[in-house]
Amino acid sequence: MKKGAKPYHFDLKAFFPDYIFDRITGVRVDDPAIITRQAQSRKQRPQLAPRGKLTILAADHPGRGVTNIGGQPFAMGDRQQYLGRILRVLLATEFDGFMSTPDMIDELLIVDYLVQQGGGPSFLDGRVLIGCMQRGGVAGVVGEIDDRFGAYSAEAIAEQRLDGGKMLLRFDPSDERTLDTVDYCARAVTDLNRHHLPSFVEPLRTEKADGRYVLKNTMEELIKLVGVCASFGDSSRYTWLKLPYCEGFDRVAQATTLPIILLGGPSEEDPSMMYASFASGVKARSNVRGVMVGRNVTYPGREDPAAVAHAVHGIVYHSLSAADAPAAAAAHRDAQFDALTRYIKP
Repeated sequence: MKKGAKPYHFDLKAFFPDYIFDRITGVRVDDPAIITRQAQSRKQRPQLAPRGKLTILAADHPGRGVTNIGGQPFAMGDRQQYLGRILRVLLATEFDGFMSTPDMIDELLIVDYLVQQGGGPSFLDGRVLIGCMQRGGVAGVVGEIDDRFGAYSAEAIAEQRLDGGKMLLRFDPSDERTLDTVDYCARAVTDLNRHHLPSFVEPLRTEKADGRYVLKNTMEELIKLVGVCASFGDSSRYTWLKLPYCEGFDRVAQATTLPIILLGGPSEEDPSMMYASFASGVKARSNVRGVMVGRNVTYPGREDPAAVAHAVHGIVYHSLSAADAPAAAAAHRDAQFDALTRYIKP
């Protein structure tokens, strides 16, 4: 930054103004069938990972009642901010795709329709769309570890021409209800296999402390969970694992031949630690094939989410180092900033 220059601050509403956000509700009320038509007409890529890697943006936390980012308890509860930051990544980077709940994927289909109505290209054609299948384990509710499947079913994912399903196993050995979630996930893998669709299984070792669940994702714990989750369903032929990076991650990756993608973890509002863990993780072993990352990309402090996503994509696809990632991000700030307003007029 030049001496005397103002610090950069991403301006969400300049990219995603109120009138576009309001128009989404208008479509929902006036012609909700547009969502189905867009889903059916979307051009799917012929292969999930044609270059053997994936960068997927994740946005399913509000579906489980989680809205906090750092010291902001309701940051993800502002839908215009949340959706706009997701659109920044999908409209201004080469990220492969998106994973979320039905309401948010429906919103993307509506915005894609509005862009195309204005003469623009689809930003969902050729993208990987992964449906979140759970969200029944609502945060803070007694018994949340019994994580019921309350969002997409395998049948709905197939009918809406999505590209796979994602599920979460929060594993607490002290709570027998964990076994119910194991059963739900195993059945979901079988159901997705029936439709020739990939499963993205995310195991997290948890334990309860002071009334809330905390993570205990050590090498030793994750090696065990990898073995459990790799065995889910009637076949592992379409299964990918979504794992947190930890010390000794090469040993974790060595526990399976399944493809692995790394998760981003809790929001730090500073992407530097994420850059470091991703740069190390993708080098751990050849079956580590990418990332499925959410809050650390969508809420990177003052930075442009598209800039951070651009750097992450560079780490996965071009072996960009953690040290070089911040400069790569800064160079991509505000790229394609009129990608919405160019086609969707007041």
